[in-house]
Amino acid sequence: MGTGRRFSGRPGRRRAHRDERSRPGPDLPELSTHLWHAKDRELAETGLGTVARRLPAVIVQAAGLAWRASRADTVATISLNLAAGIFTAFWLLATTGVLTALFSAGPTPGRVRDALPSLALVAGAVALRAGLQAGAGWAQSRLRPQVTRLAELRLYEATTAVHLAALDDSDFLDELQRAQTRGMASASRVVQQAVDVLTGAVGMLAAAGTLGVLHPLLLPLLLLTAVPEGWASLRSARMQYLTMLALVEVTRRKWILSDLMVERKHAAEVRSFTMRAFLLDQYDRSAAYQRGVELDLARRQTVARVTGDVLKGVATAAVYVALGLMLWKGAVPLAVAGTAVLAIRAGQSSLANLVFAVNQCYEEGLYFGDYLAFCDAAEKRIPHRALPAAPARERGRLPDDFACIRVRDVTFTYPGADTPSLAGVSVDLRKGEVVALVGENGSGKTTLAKIMACLYDPDAGEVRWDDVPLTEVPPQEVWERIAVIAQEYTHWPMTARQNITMGRGREPAEGGEEDPAMLAAARASGADEVVADLGRGYGTLLDRRFKGGAELSGGQWQRLAVARGFFRDAPLLVCDEPTAALDARAEHQLFERIRTHAGGRTVLLITHRLASVRHADRIYVLERGKVIEEGDHATLMARGGLYAELYSLQAAAYGGEGAQAQAQAG
Repeated sequence: MGTGRRFSGRPGRRRAHRDERSRPGPDLPELSTHLWHAKDRELAETGLGTVARRLPAVIVQAAGLAWRASRADTVATISLNLAAGIFTAFWLLATTGVLTALFSAGPTPGRVRDALPSLALVAGAVALRAGLQAGAGWAQSRLRPQVTRLAELRLYEATTAVHLAALDDSDFLDELQRAQTRGMASASRVVQQAVDVLTGAVGMLAAAGTLGVLHPLLLPLLLLTAVPEGWASLRSARMQYLTMLALVEVTRRKWILSDLMVERKHAAEVRSFTMRAFLLDQYDRSAAYQRGVELDLARRQTVARVTGDVLKGVATAAVYVALGLMLWKGAVPLAVAGTAVLAIRAGQSSLANLVFAVNQCYEEGLYFGDYLAFCDAAEKRIPHRALPAAPARERGRLPDDFACIRVRDVTFTYPGADTPSLAGVSVDLRKGEVVALVGENGSGKTTLAKIMACLYDPDAGEVRWDDVPLTEVPPQEVWERIAVIAQEYTHWPMTARQNITMGRGREPAEGGEEDPAMLAAARASGADEVVADLGRGYGTLLDRRFKGGAELSGGQWQRLAVARGFFRDAPLLVCDEPTAALDARAEHQLFERIRTHAGGRTVLLITHRLASVRHADRIYVLERGKVIEEGDHATLMARGGLYAELYSLQAAAYGGEGAQAQAQAG
């Protein structure tokens, strides 16, 4: 893995530099250590015995997944393969009758006539076996996409419902990477390989049963050929999996770097800051390291496979020598020996398929295990609220509206952080109020808003909507009652209509009228002016990567995000830095629209631009995760604390000393 030597001379230096880059360096510490070494010892000790113990569990998991995907196709696949195995044994045994007739004394025409009935049985058995195998293959091909769909849905259902704090956990993200990349794809493969194990095992048992009937000593000779190939295949699978573990972080880093280099949103900054060479070098370093690891894997796997093939050849030669000796000693007649040769060839073919299928099933089972482990862990991180039984259950549910949201002594620390983002915060939001959260960066404003919106659970303290603690209701009930206008919003690659109505809206029928509520939200936010300039109006796709798609400016996207918040018509409207992408005039207009749109709703406003909060009913000033001031604009200005200082600084920046004096006067 990147063990290049240094040579003298300019070309040597260049080559040495390339080889040196394939090693994990001090500026790429994630390449020298990774999180998955805990499994290395377990995997390194994997052998035939371990596979024999674990493979049944893998097959049971695969069968359970297939059963949930399609019972009919699962039953058809298994039963048709079993029936095909029966006819395999039948045609092998019928071959003995053919050979006995052909090797008997007498004229050739008579021997051929005597062989015809057995030959017809052989032909019929072979044809039926082929038909059964074709039917099993058809059922298996139907099963594959259904299993894939089931696996994908389970992963995405978990990741879209998991507690938001999980997405701040680097360990969780690494596990997600493993589950999504190889683990999810392995779901259909492990089912397919489990079926192939069944097919190979049935064929092997058919051949072994035939040999056992012909002569008991023939059976162990056939099984002797399984050991070398099984050893080589399992060793190769173990190498492959350990390499995948070693490259998890490198692969994720390459994906991140590739997105930075190809995504349009990064293109201008990449060019203006001349970052191209830096990004290419970082990508090449990761790719060089990955190349060294994979080349070493290819070498080691080749050695293992060649060794296995040589040993398999020796074992096969020993089988035929033993068969020849038995024939020479008269232990078996010539017809039986001929049938034994066919059975051994068929058994070896089934054995090769079985060993390969076991190898693949075990390997895919390792990745599938990662997928299952992640899904189980993710589902445990989905907030599950235990509601009390009726009739108390009905009293515990959130009302459609609220009189007051109370936050009491809330503390919260992000995963991996040393200091809390919130430390004993208490605030109140009463129906119909405009409440502002202000403070410098990192003071905890957005974190507090997310806790009030049930996106995070506090480490201590509680949030109540009226008298209902949020810990006693499903988060979905809270989310149905809030609307968010955020600073960091998604540019959804959908139509303008969908960007406004997604989550609650419905598509109008062809030629039908637009939703009046959607049109009202667009007018209130100014998004109607944006849509008026689009070629297909509300049906315009807002993604230039697709034919007919359009791209919007930051301010235009902001208006659509505001319209989306207005359209929800929720009792609580959370505005988190909603004017970050707007100019001064548009900012003023937006805040006027928010006040107009509120109409009795409660507005939680988070902003750095303090001129926008002068008319708030109550202002909370946060510093280092604590509320240090509370009151309306006039009260806080008269107090002369942090709020007055920040407001005066901003007023001075906009309007000079006269504006500052006016601001201090309230």
